[in-house]
Amino acid sequence: MPGTKMFPATAGPPLPIVDSDGRTLRAYQAWKGNNRFYFGGRIMLGPDAGSLFWSVFLIIAPVVLFCMFESQWLVEEFNRTSAILIAAISVLIAVLILVLLFLTAMSDPGIIPRNAHPPELEDDADGSSLSADWSGPSSLPPTKDVLVNGIIVKVKYCQTCMLHRPPRCSHCSICNNCVDRFDHHCPWVGQCIGKRNYRFFFMFITSTTALCIYVFAFCWVNIIWIMHKFECSLGKAFTMSPVSGILILYTFIVTWFVGGLTSFHLYLISTNQTTYENCRYRYDSKSNPHNLGCIRNIFDVLFSEVPPSKNDFRAEIEKDPSSEHHTSLSVGHSPSPMLLKENNDREAGKREGVAAKDSEGMQTQINRISGLEICSNQPPRENWDGRQNLEITPDVKVLDAEFGKQYSAPKDQNQHREP
Repeated sequence: MPGTKMFPATAGPPLPIVDSDGRTLRAYQAWKGNNRFYFGGRIMLGPDAGSLFWSVFLIIAPVVLFCMFESQWLVEEFNRTSAILIAAISVLIAVLILVLLFLTAMSDPGIIPRNAHPPELEDDADGSSLSADWSGPSSLPPTKDVLVNGIIVKVKYCQTCMLHRPPRCSHCSICNNCVDRFDHHCPWVGQCIGKRNYRFFFMFITSTTALCIYVFAFCWVNIIWIMHKFECSLGKAFTMSPVSGILILYTFIVTWFVGGLTSFHLYLISTNQTTYENCRYRYDSKSNPHNLGCIRNIFDVLFSEVPPSKNDFRAEIEKDPSSEHHTSLSVGHSPSPMLLKENNDREAGKREGVAAKDSEGMQTQINRISGLEICSNQPPRENWDGRQNLEITPDVKVLDAEFGKQYSAPKDQNQHREP
């Protein structure tokens, strides 16, 4: 179709971009981070989005077992309506967890857009001296001072994104993006946790903890009811309802994990820290400029307005002809090792062929020079002083000077051997 051009997306099938000159493409198709895009850039996930399937399975599996097997005991212990209500509540909590999981994974965590070129040196930039290992632009300092709540904070220059990071911003090596208020990269969500999706993440782990405690409690209710009804031991009760034992063990382990994570993030929220700052002991030796008090910290983190995304992944952008090669590598798949090996072998073969031709030509010149001395139609030796009358081209002189040393050494050795 005229005016239609196909550009490969980071993931999923390529989409046609219709343009009069065929030089525009979507922003997500030229994205330099490691994110994966689906449905034409409408959904953005992290590079390890495959872990979402395991997270979904670990959430759904215990709920299915609870509703299929434990509800039968609940019907006998309670009435049918109560048993259905108990099972329905577990399903509703699981649905809420899945919604929060996908909101966390598909939200822009607060990615700071990259600069196409290094920023110009500001007039009010500090005059800090450049360190010896600084490899960034010589006109830009590696750090600069920013005032936060009356306290001076140093922010670093990101050589990948070519910008001075805002306070509390960090570059995620997995997603290859600078994220505002970077907390951590969650492998179970497959996405960075930052300013725009932190509250979804906190609600996700909190509701997961609540579901584990809910299932754990009612499984114990079933076990205790079985022990009283059949007047048996604890071991016998577990053999009569093995699913209860499996769910009790599973939810106990998961509760320690997600429950401990929830408690840790409650501490971080109350002190207005991030996981990244806490693990690096950022505020152990100095005061935290973001700490506004426990109550204000909670409102600031959980109830403040979520800032809009700074990226429009579906926006049409102009394709830079000079960066066409770089764009094709960044939006497509990276070249395979076999392809790189073939290119290297091809280049090595070319170099060997050129070297062989040069060597062959050089050997021909050497033979020509040697042939002048052993030629059978040379003039008599008494007329050999007329060698200067032979026409010797400049290139022959150069070759004679280069290889003369190699032939002179054996001759000198033979002269020393003569009596």
